[in-house]
Amino acid sequence: MADHIQWTYQVAFNQKQGRLHLRKEQVRRNGEVILDRPTADDRRDPERLTQTYLEQVNVNQPFREIATFFVSVRYLHLVPQLVREPDRSVGRAHDPFGGDFLEQVAKTPAKTQKARLQRIQEALQVAVPQMQAIELWRDARGTPHLRGRYQHWRPQGAWQTEEQLSDGTLRLLGLLWAVTDGTGPLLLEEPELSLHPGIVSTLPQMLARIQRRNGRQIFLSTHSPELLRDEGIGLNEVLLLLPALEGTTVTPASSIETIRQLLEGGLSIADAVLPHTSPRHAEQLMLFGES
Repeated sequence: MADHIQWTYQVAFNQKQGRLHLRKEQVRRNGEVILDRPTADDRRDPERLTQTYLEQVNVNQPFREIATFFVSVRYLHLVPQLVREPDRSVGRAHDPFGGDFLEQVAKTPAKTQKARLQRIQEALQVAVPQMQAIELWRDARGTPHLRGRYQHWRPQGAWQTEEQLSDGTLRLLGLLWAVTDGTGPLLLEEPELSLHPGIVSTLPQMLARIQRRNGRQIFLSTHSPELLRDEGIGLNEVLLLLPALEGTTVTPASSIETIRQLLEGGLSIADAVLPHTSPRHAEQLMLFGES
């Protein structure tokens, strides 16, 4: 979107008889309202409120930049088992859980694919020093696989496909691919899963360098103290997701006075913030199994 145009999109909905029902849809362009629903036509024909204008190309032309922006957003929570067994996700495209991850890699132009895999292999060597190469490989049926060559007692080393790679290696490989694939906002859910704490602690700086290079926004959810102990993370970058009676509230960490005081007292963001997200009475789980 052009830098001089500021868009605001607001949507609210609930369910009626098991179907989504639009309560509000509003679009502002530089503060000026250019769409405000429900309209009089919507009230005369409630069936219209089962769809947003944003998703309809015949009516979203005045604010299609917003639709284009949302299309560029990518969510990733790669599940290693789905990468190993892509048949579970047949027919799905851009599966955020990795069901078609190998197909996405295979469809990337050869020159770009090779360059990315080379960069990823160099980065993976930090976590997996024995890995000497990584490449896309197709079996006799033409099915794509990712395989890595490990340093081995044999002179040529040993090749392992995604079926033999560890969960941590696959998740890190998928993460490194995702951050170099695309320019729209990237949503990462708990990227620390299956990774060694020493690797997790490096993720904030790596993601920050990527943002500086291409301007890409990266949002991630985490419960990891190691990730949040990075001194480069500013308090204004942290949002707390807190369960409430009717959903989840999002609270800027900077708005909580006790957190600011703890940081001023020398605590890390991890030590100041994570206790605020801990479930109440979590210690009662220790009683499970008692008669």
